Amino acid sequence: MLIHEHTRQIEWGDCDPAGIVFHPRYLGYFDHCTNLLFAKVGFDLATLQARFTVIGYPVVDLHSRFLSPCRSGDEVRIETWVAEFRNSSFDVQHRLYRGDALAVEATVTRVWAAQDPADPQRMRGRPVPKEVRVALHNV
Repeated sequence: MLIHEHTRQIEWGDCDPAGIVFHPRYLGYFDHCTNLLFAKVGFDLATLQARFTVIGYPVVDLHSRFLSPCRSGDEVRIETWVAEFRNSSFDVQHRLYRGDALAVEATVTRVWAAQDPADPQRMRGRPVPKEVRVALHNV
C-alpha cells in the first residue's frame, strides 16, 4: 500500500473564532492530499479525465474523529492512502498529526464517476481501472 505524506502549516484563515481549525477545513486538506496521492503515481485529475473518460472521484461518505485541536502556526503532517477498493468506490484513509500526536483521522469514501450516458446532467459510478489499483499498491 502506497502512503503519501504531506506537511503543511495551519494558516490563520483556517481557524474559527476560538482559534482552532474550523472542522470543514480538514476535508479540504484531505481532498488536496488525495489529489497528491493520485498525482504521485501519474494519475493527476487531468490525466484521469483524458485517459479514462471520468469526471473524477467525488466524496459520497465521510467519517472523522477529532482528537486534538490544531491552531494557526502549527505544522501538521498528513498521511493518506487508499485503504480499500470496491468495484466503483474506494475508501481513502487520512491521519493528521501535530508533532507525534494524532490530531484528526478520517475515512473518506469516493466513487469513480463518469457522465451518465442516459442523462448528461448526472454522474454514474464506473469500475476503478486495474492499473489505478495496481499503481496505488492495492489490487
